[in-house]
Amino acid sequence: MHPNPIYCDHPQAEALAFALERGFGILSVNGTAAPLLAHIPFAAAPEAGRIEFHLVRSNPIVAALKAPGQAVIAVSGAEAYVSPDWYGLPDQVPTWNYLAVHLRGRVERLPEAALRGVLDRLSAEFERRLLPKTPWTLDKMDTDATARLMRMIVPFVLHVEDVQSTWKLGQNKPPAVQEAAGRAMQAADMAPGAGELGAAMVAAGIARRGDV
Repeated sequence: MHPNPIYCDHPQAEALAFALERGFGILSVNGTAAPLLAHIPFAAAPEAGRIEFHLVRSNPIVAALKAPGQAVIAVSGAEAYVSPDWYGLPDQVPTWNYLAVHLRGRVERLPEAALRGVLDRLSAEFERRLLPKTPWTLDKMDTDATARLMRMIVPFVLHVEDVQSTWKLGQNKPPAVQEAAGRAMQAADMAPGAGELGAAMVAAGIARRGDV
């Protein structure tokens, strides 16, 4: 997370909701020689404060987590380059604005019997976003094929103990300057997410001026 506290004051509940809405991040755990990383989809578990996911059985993280351990899931949101020219102020330098959330806590392997529920909830979460499409379910799979696939993956849960976030939107600039840079970013639309990030900058600048 960015060390400047002006970028890190987003409410934890909103940051967690943001991460769950993204539903994809980088899992990191300590390995023997170096950190181990995996790119994973995830979803909220039925119990509050828990996140479910699965890993392919051959992933080195599975072997590293024979016992519960500490982990972090890093979730990235919109990000984009910021040109100094957009500020309309002298002596500025380039920077990068972005949204990010880190979910930290204890991760543990779940019993094999929990796998079907984890898979059902994960697919249901993302299928619901495709409505009015009829949701896909594992019941559409052949029973033997499902069994073969499930033998290849392992269920896990992260007990979320801390939610850290960075909303780097130019809060270190005057509100009107922040808003102007956001509008310029929207117009440039030079990268995926730039329009979304520019809109967030504009909204934040307007809010800081007390217009909303």
